[in-house]
Amino acid sequence: MLHLSDDDVSRLVSPEAARAVLRDAFLEFGSNHAAVQRRERTESAGVKLSTLGAVIPSQGVVGAKVYTTIQGQFGFVVILFSAESGLPLATLDAGALTRIRTAACSVLAAQACVHEPPRVLGLFGLGVQGTEHAVQMAQAFPLQQILVHDPHSADRAVVDLEARTGVSVRRAAPEDIAASAGLLVTATRSKCALFSGDLLQDDAFVAAIGSSLPSTRELDDRALQRARQIIVEWKPQTLSEAGDLVLASPDVDLGRKLIELSQLLARPEAPEQRHGIYIYKAVGIGLADIALAGLAYRAMHA
Repeated sequence: MLHLSDDDVSRLVSPEAARAVLRDAFLEFGSNHAAVQRRERTESAGVKLSTLGAVIPSQGVVGAKVYTTIQGQFGFVVILFSAESGLPLATLDAGALTRIRTAACSVLAAQACVHEPPRVLGLFGLGVQGTEHAVQMAQAFPLQQILVHDPHSADRAVVDLEARTGVSVRRAAPEDIAASAGLLVTATRSKCALFSGDLLQDDAFVAAIGSSLPSTRELDDRALQRARQIIVEWKPQTLSEAGDLVLASPDVDLGRKLIELSQLLARPEAPEQRHGIYIYKAVGIGLADIALAGLAYRAMHA
């Protein structure tokens, strides 16, 4: 059986192709032509095993991502099956898949929400996900500046990000970033809000992707209260995993604001109608992993 490494996936899957296949997968899911398996976590002695998956008949694939978490470090693998024969097709290292699909989904959400192309990206967290988000956002939008807050990153990471994006990058305080950026990405493991939601610009778009744990949050209630819409991948999973929403006050009125990504992509508003703050809260669902795994497998055989 074929095995694709993270290097293979990075070589075979471009962000543009990823966004196209992910858009199709979410639209299929929204029309009940695909199914998602919720994440299951099992833990003992500090070792955690997690699984999540999807069935996407239109893309010819079924599969599951399985990963371990030990002392905050992840080990990912996907097993991919044929939706026609049911036979296993391949295994894939899923570190690159996870990196690419998370940022690609954030870009899809941002493209469907922003009123005008953003010029300034505010980035909280310069890890794997934060860096990938900056790279993909710079490809998708005419960014002129990236403001970064990550007290744990080396100065070299800022220099490298500027080289990869072709955009001016500088460090800034959280408050300055929240007030200055029309596009924000929070990619941290923070257990409490990173900034006051009162600071956000009136037309800001925020992709909060740092955690899928119900005990942590990156955004405060004011950000949620001010949001016109809060986009999630899939309500059943997000509302049990996303601390930003699980810990929110009833005053936020989540029920009125929540919309799934599949709904947003199926019926996007015209740009002139997109006024207000939009928040995309991602926890990661198996639909995205399996869609991208299928893309990589097909590209390997092209």
